[in-house]
Parts: sequence; structure tokens; C-alpha cells
Amino acid sequence: MAGSSHGHTPAAWTGVIIAFIGFCVSGAFMVLANPLGFWAGLVIVALGGVVGLAMRAAGMGAPKAAHRDLAEVIAANRVPAKV
Repeated sequence: MAGSSHGHTPAAWTGVIIAFIGFCVSGAFMVLANPLGFWAGLVIVALGGVVGLAMRAAGMGAPKAAHRDLAEVIAANRVPAKV
């Protein structure tokens, strides 16, 4: 994954940071025994996912890999016959 820059996009970073903040909010309110704050934190976690997907749709995510021609794929994966 290191070679593909998986997750190193503004969409990924923003979504994860928002979800992390929601996780922290939810955890704090769980310790404080406040169910409303706990559920609000979980809503923030879900919002992080929505924001990440929206940013990816807006072009701030990783570019989609181009499909290769089927003949190239077959030729690249061909196993030589044993004689």
C-alpha cells in the first residue's frame, strides 16, 4: 500500500479527522454518563464518512485506476507451458 499512496488524499484525511473527533466526543460523553452526547458523537463519526465520500466525489480523492486492455491482462498473467 505504501507504493500506491493509499489514503493520502484530502478526502481521506478530512473524513478520518472528523470521525476521530466524533469518537473522542462520544467517548467523553460515555464517561460522563450522558447518552445524548454519546449519540451526538456517533452522529459526528457518521458525518466524517459522509464528508469523506462527498469530497471523493468532488475529485479530492484518489484517482481511479485506468482499466487495461483484456489482451494485456491475459498476456501478463500467462503461465509458460512446461515441456
